[in-house]
Amino acid sequence: MTDALSRMLSTRDVVLADGATGTALFNMGLDGRTPPELWNASHPDRIAVLYRSAIEAGSDLFLTNSFSANASRLRLHDASHRVAELNRLAAEIGRDEADRSGRSVVVAGSIGPIGEIMAPVGGLTHARAVEMFHEQAEGLRDGGADILWVETLSSVEELRAAAEAARLTGMAWCGSLSFDTAGRTIMGATPPQLSAAVERLPNPPVAYGANCGVGVSDLLRTIAGFVASGNERPIIAKGNAGVPHLQDGHIHYDGTPDLMADYACLARDMGVRVIGGCCGTMPEHLRAMREALETRPKGPRPSLDQITARLGAFSSAGGGDGLTIGLRH
Repeated sequence: MTDALSRMLSTRDVVLADGATGTALFNMGLDGRTPPELWNASHPDRIAVLYRSAIEAGSDLFLTNSFSANASRLRLHDASHRVAELNRLAAEIGRDEADRSGRSVVVAGSIGPIGEIMAPVGGLTHARAVEMFHEQAEGLRDGGADILWVETLSSVEELRAAAEAARLTGMAWCGSLSFDTAGRTIMGATPPQLSAAVERLPNPPVAYGANCGVGVSDLLRTIAGFVASGNERPIIAKGNAGVPHLQDGHIHYDGTPDLMADYACLARDMGVRVIGGCCGTMPEHLRAMREALETRPKGPRPSLDQITARLGAFSSAGGGDGLTIGLRH
């Protein structure tokens, strides 16, 4: 129990993570053509504001602005030579904000998917994936990240590569997949498959779970699959703030702070230990989640029917293997 997140989990039932990175940076003026990670160098003040807003809203943990800062994705912008620099800067800015906050805040080094399909379906080999993840992880470590945070992956194979990179870097890590296709990832992985896979790794994550997807109802149905699997490792839930809609040429999420507060408490009642938001989740959502978690008493584990009654209907009838059992009682 040497990493910061494990220590935090040992002293509290729930850790509140942060919200959206992209949504917040677009509101600060980022255009759709510029990788957010370039702002670590060109606009470090705005990245500091991003981190600080999560801390001030009550987050115990926030992700660095490094989600797509791997060689494959940065190559699209002629910036693959800047992987180490941009990841280090992302973590350094975060370390500074966490240290000056006056309380314990975990800096989680964000690592997203490489953007290529893993072999044998695609051309990305395990060795090359490990190499790219390792390069990114070392930059985050050097910048002062407390833990690596791998998220929005679609395959267990890519997660294995990220786990090996974390081992090579000597850092604890967390991992989550995005289940957005009738309860499966786009590569077909199910929640029970992820629950089983993380326990077979030589260096299992501190916590595992799901993020992004198509809304908080669907995300909690995914969580039901983790719970039904019997895996007792801490679970992560980072759901989008509702569903995106195009309005006046911009993407808006319809999830209210009240909806996200209900989601946070339902996730807690299901046994989730790390709760946050993904796309569309702003500081006002986080404040509502923090207040709800602190003021509403913990309730019994909700059924799927109770989840939809509070948060809205599932987006699809299918829920992936294991998602329709275990919670109807």
